[in-house]
Amino acid sequence: MSAPPSSADPTGRNRWRPLAWLIPAAVLAAAVIVLLAIGFRSTAAGGDFIRTYPGASELPAGAPVGIPAWLGWQHYLNALFLVLIVRTGLQVRADARGSHAWTGRARRGGKPPHRMTLELWTHLAVDTLWIANGVIYVVVLFATGQWVRVVPTSWDVVPNAVSAALQYASLDWPTENGWVNYNALQLLSYFAVVFLAAPLAIVTGIRLSSYWPAKWRRARWYPMGLARALHYPTMLFFVAFVIVHVTLVLTTGAVRNLNHIYASQDTQSWVGFGIFAASSVLLVLAWFAARPVITRPVAQLFGEVVKTPPRRQRPPRS
Repeated sequence: MSAPPSSADPTGRNRWRPLAWLIPAAVLAAAVIVLLAIGFRSTAAGGDFIRTYPGASELPAGAPVGIPAWLGWQHYLNALFLVLIVRTGLQVRADARGSHAWTGRARRGGKPPHRMTLELWTHLAVDTLWIANGVIYVVVLFATGQWVRVVPTSWDVVPNAVSAALQYASLDWPTENGWVNYNALQLLSYFAVVFLAAPLAIVTGIRLSSYWPAKWRRARWYPMGLARALHYPTMLFFVAFVIVHVTLVLTTGAVRNLNHIYASQDTQSWVGFGIFAASSVLLVLAWFAARPVITRPVAQLFGEVVKTPPRRQRPPRS
């Protein structure tokens, strides 16, 4: 006889049930925040605060105007690599054993070659492309003077960011003019993504990879547990940022904003929207293309890839 069914759902369908309360709780919290923001703005103090700090800090004299084409390309490549990083990261997290094993070529000095799952190799390969793209972005950002648009240059960015947050929360959103100057909340968000979250993702990812020097594996100054505890939440931060970022782009003048980002022009034409639509299709295709049938031939250019033997099934209890 087979064993009686367990009281716990073996399929895991009920594991999300405790999280069902998050949806109404989030809606209630959002409603409270909106009411509080509207209430504060209706007071004399609230009105004076927003008039004093309209939501955007003044840029230094000589700051560049507009979004150049190189920045649009960097923006899209960053989005593409982030999509693939999230996709492959979830694959690694879901199955640590992997569908295939990748082994690097023999190394000099008799050192054993690196060995990892194909999914992990793909994740690290995309990470490398993302880092290279980021380095190019930062170098060109400072070389062209565009850095003043994403790096705070005065302390009034803080109250202006609070003002912008209040305006968003009260559903009376701040005036958008991203072609000339981002509002302070955007500026701080972009600064956090580029100069805080991205480096954190890199240093924690390196610690978790097999490329971390063997002599440092047990280093107390940077334990693997700490890197693991920070790496996954950092990925969730990027996902949350992208969701909020895309939502605001599409709800604060989509046609003009998409022209800024994808067509490098401050117009109301549909060129930017068309490029955005086509590029979004490519992002979706990239998500589904991150599979062994596509990644295996690429990985074989840098090492040997073999299929992982299937796991042995345990016989059912009698």
